[in-house]
Amino acid sequence: MNHFQAILAQVQTLLSGQQPRQVQALLDGLLEEELLSPEYHCALLREPDVEALARKISLTLLEKEDLGLACSSWVRSKLQALAVERATSYRDHGEPDTDTINCDQFSKLLQDIEGDEETREAYANIAELDQYVFQDTQLEGLSKDLFIEHIGAEEGFSESMEVPVEAGQRTQKRRSPEEHPMDLKHRKLVPPSRSSLTCLDLPIGHIQLLPTLPQGLWQISGTGTGLPSVLIYHGEMSQVNQAVPSGSPTVSSLPKCPDRPCSTSPFAPSEADLPSMPEPALTSRINEAEDTTSPSPCQEGSESSIKLPKWPESVERFQHSLKDKYLVEPENLSCPLVAVELVRGRLERGSNKSQERELATPDWTERQLAHGGLAEVLQAVVDRRRLRETQVVAVLGKAGQGKSHWAQMVSQAWARGQLPQYDFVFYVPCHCLYHPGDTFHLQDLLCPPSLQPLVMDDEVLGHIVRQPHRVLLILDAFEELEAQDGLLHGPLPPEPCSFRGLLAGLFQRKLLRGCTLLLTARPRGRLTQSLSKADAIFEVPSFSTKQAQTYMRHYFENSGTTGDKDKALGLLEGQPFLLTHSHSPALCRAVCQLSKALLEQGTETQLPCTLTGLYVGLLGPAIQDSPPGALAELAKLAWELGRKHQSTLQETKLLSVEVKTWAVTQGLVQPTLGTTETQLAFSSFLLQCFLGAVWLAQCNEIRDKELPQYLALTPRKKRPYDNWLEGVPRFLTGLVFQPQAHCLGAVVEPAVADRKRKVLTRYLKRLQLQSLRAGRLLELLHCAHETQEPGIWEHVAHQLPGHLSFLGTRLTPPDVHMLGRALQTASQDFSLDLRQTGIEPSGLGNLVGLSCVTSFRAALSDTMVLWESLRQQGEPQLLQAAEEKFTIEPFKAKSPKDVEDLDRLVQTQRLRNPSEDAALDLPAIQDLKKLEFALGPVLGPQAFPTLVKILPEFSSLQHLDLDSLSENKIGDEGVLKLSATFPQLKVLETLNLSQNSITDVGACKLAEALPALAKSLLRLSLYNNCICDAGAKSLAQVLPDMVSLRVMDVQFNKFTAAGAQQLASSLQKCPQVETLAMWTPTIPFGVQEHLQQLDARISLR
Repeated sequence: MNHFQAILAQVQTLLSGQQPRQVQALLDGLLEEELLSPEYHCALLREPDVEALARKISLTLLEKEDLGLACSSWVRSKLQALAVERATSYRDHGEPDTDTINCDQFSKLLQDIEGDEETREAYANIAELDQYVFQDTQLEGLSKDLFIEHIGAEEGFSESMEVPVEAGQRTQKRRSPEEHPMDLKHRKLVPPSRSSLTCLDLPIGHIQLLPTLPQGLWQISGTGTGLPSVLIYHGEMSQVNQAVPSGSPTVSSLPKCPDRPCSTSPFAPSEADLPSMPEPALTSRINEAEDTTSPSPCQEGSESSIKLPKWPESVERFQHSLKDKYLVEPENLSCPLVAVELVRGRLERGSNKSQERELATPDWTERQLAHGGLAEVLQAVVDRRRLRETQVVAVLGKAGQGKSHWAQMVSQAWARGQLPQYDFVFYVPCHCLYHPGDTFHLQDLLCPPSLQPLVMDDEVLGHIVRQPHRVLLILDAFEELEAQDGLLHGPLPPEPCSFRGLLAGLFQRKLLRGCTLLLTARPRGRLTQSLSKADAIFEVPSFSTKQAQTYMRHYFENSGTTGDKDKALGLLEGQPFLLTHSHSPALCRAVCQLSKALLEQGTETQLPCTLTGLYVGLLGPAIQDSPPGALAELAKLAWELGRKHQSTLQETKLLSVEVKTWAVTQGLVQPTLGTTETQLAFSSFLLQCFLGAVWLAQCNEIRDKELPQYLALTPRKKRPYDNWLEGVPRFLTGLVFQPQAHCLGAVVEPAVADRKRKVLTRYLKRLQLQSLRAGRLLELLHCAHETQEPGIWEHVAHQLPGHLSFLGTRLTPPDVHMLGRALQTASQDFSLDLRQTGIEPSGLGNLVGLSCVTSFRAALSDTMVLWESLRQQGEPQLLQAAEEKFTIEPFKAKSPKDVEDLDRLVQTQRLRNPSEDAALDLPAIQDLKKLEFALGPVLGPQAFPTLVKILPEFSSLQHLDLDSLSENKIGDEGVLKLSATFPQLKVLETLNLSQNSITDVGACKLAEALPALAKSLLRLSLYNNCICDAGAKSLAQVLPDMVSLRVMDVQFNKFTAAGAQQLASSLQKCPQVETLAMWTPTIPFGVQEHLQQLDARISLR
């Protein structure tokens, strides 16, 4: 250990006072000598602590056994060159050289290591362990095809000087001095970023790196070194005469070293150094006298006359082909779509016990719209981008909301030049990715073989992986991969080229590290849980009523039936149920198709009032012309694919060409766009759900008593499937109760239909609604509506509890409509809790306006927006009802926004009642009895002054709780401000000031103000504060005046036996007090026990 300390001291002296560039040059030299691995070299370059760096260098040197004269001479030459450079810099700039590394100290260090064999062996294991910790162990077991080829060139780069070395590549032995014919300090030369011109100062001069990735042109010029300027060109030079100045003779290609794939030139990078570099490198010389007369390379970089192609021809050709592919407008995008603004979102843990993450439901006014559209979405990535880190952006939304359309618009925007920050954008539908048993490479992930093929050769792939920060990868319909368990988590698989390995490397930020990954998925699902650490999450919102009407107008205008659009709008407005369901673009299109068909018939009719009726009307004509058994076959396929979380099928799965032709002709399935394989996809997700329900309704494979399990109203552990086809329960109940006269009645045998109808009727009537959570209760209402059975609907409505809480459950427009109908049918009074539901102001107004709703709770901000809109619309009666029914009892402030909203509510009352007439006060303020404040130690002191200012307005306040599990810490200043409000809080019964960092100063101020609450205060808690004897004495003095006080808690404070005795003596004068809790560690236990014996009301718990 003494020997190691001596070595460590010399290394510390060697590194002390050195500039980062010199330390980096030393580490680069150790890497060249293979004393460091590429991964460990990167770790040392990022080490900010000089002390830790010295220890790691010492341990690494101790590990090596062959440190002879060769290494010592290399160190001397390396450091002498650095000293010469510093001396040259001193002569050029006139500054003293203070950063020269002592060569003798380092040589002595190497000799000490070589002279003590026992110490070297003892510390070898330590060095191995230290180096192992900083290596990426996941990369060790993977072959070069997966990670070395794709990310190895990245992982070996440092922050300031990127070295394109293959990760994990090592030689069998250290080279001897004979293998280094010249100084090695020029052996590893690195091309910089394409967008900048970089100059690196080396001991012999400068290296000018021209931005020509993946082909590089490097100029080395050394003044006074005896070395001519050398122009090194890396890559295939198809136009050498244009690239090299005239008069520069070309040097012949250099042969490859037979023992090791390295260059024989000390200036040209070797094949081992640059993985994608063709062998041999091309070198050429320019005039040697140019250095003495021309300015430095950095000064003349912009004036350089060398013109090289920006990219290799194959890379440019591939980019053009990719853009041409995206510019071809897909057929399914020709339908009219109304532009919607994305909403920023986040994931949170669900309210149930499953701990699954789901999309959070913000209040309507809390929504953060991405007004800039695509530009803002991708700018969010740029703002949060960390150097060389993969950025993940997720766009979530329910099926049919237009996520795929939005993702395709991204690729088309790039093809039109609207996203210049990306060189390549790859749009990949996830249904084209996974095929069991296939071997996958990175090319297969970026350009799946099932899509229209694009030729991606090794040169194109090498260009992409060297600049991943210029790549945007879009994985559309991410939920299609949910059937693959453990796809993204766990250790990386050992197989070199597997689909699971590629995705795992991508999401664990090992593959294409630094790229931008854009995902579209549904809000719920197994793979969605992995998006909790996404850099940005956005949500595709639903249509508003106005947007749905605009959609219908565009649909009829584009279909050439402009004259029917007003009639279609009349049909839609006459059916409020479908009008609310038109918030989904997929359903809105289905409504337009059925409306067009009905108007073409010319008969006076109306739209159906159920989703089942909507799709029965759409499929009726198709089923009449179907081949025998075609509908049952297609329905079975839809159900089986849904069980596998898939929506695409192969043509070979259809039994006959006749069935396939019928399904494609009728628009039930359609070929997937852009694919070369024979793949078909259902025209919409809801259609697949409907067909899956058709299979359940007519098949005999499922026993009747098992049918209710498919309604997804029971706990998950009792369900036979995971409800991926989330529309099946509503369609199933609707189909079972469909009249036999309808076209689909012929699909189900009458006896089978009657039997299943009886089973579902008995199940729905036996359900206990009090045991259902809010989401399942809403689903039950939808299922009961689809039956169109008055008995079932009335039975469910009359069982609704009087208090309905939807806290944390998202309420869509169809949910609001169905809930309103159920409340009207129930004929009883209800109180609603609509907080954190995201309900629209119009829907909130519809529910509040019902006479059966006597009170409601909603977000303060949403409620005030509703009031303002009703005031502007001139609806005084509805406004009065909304104000009288609104309540905030009890109110808990958990964020500064809660306090701000409460303050706005008080200001609204002051504007509404300038005369301060109590009869005109808002009931929500007048009736508030319990108020909790729990903002924590940071936000609590900041928001408390705002709360104190409005406390006098709550004239009925009985319970004021300022305690928080994380402590509010309002302190003595907060107590002083609070005490000033006591005269107005005339009915306050409970005051909880626990854990607020109150000292003697605050306790004395509190004692002075407490008499104002003498007639009302029942409970006072000062638990876990900093009150000492002076504060205890003040409280003891005021205690007899508190004639209504029953419980006082002063436990876990800092007063001693003197303060305790004063409180105990005062307690004798207060017969009305029932309990005085005052155990504290600063009072001897004997004293506390003695006081308790004197008065049993003293609690020591």
